[in-house]
Amino acid sequence: MLSFVLTNDRQPRTRFYRVDIAYNLFGEYSVVREWGPKGRRGAHLLVWFSNLREACLAAEGWRKRALRRGYRLEGKMP
Repeated sequence: MLSFVLTNDRQPRTRFYRVDIAYNLFGEYSVVREWGPKGRRGAHLLVWFSNLREACLAAEGWRKRALRRGYRLEGKMP
């Protein structure tokens, strides 16, 4: 699981972005993305992939995109 937290001085709430990769019962891999204000349930999107490599490449792309938008790894200082 990859978790990112965005802090923004202009916004009163800290925002989160999360990416999870999971194997399902049908032999596929799922990538779940969630985002929104920290401490609340945010929006989520589920995408299926036929193999782990494709799922990892997609998750890595979304991780890089989140980092470009100002998200930082949870627990690390920016």
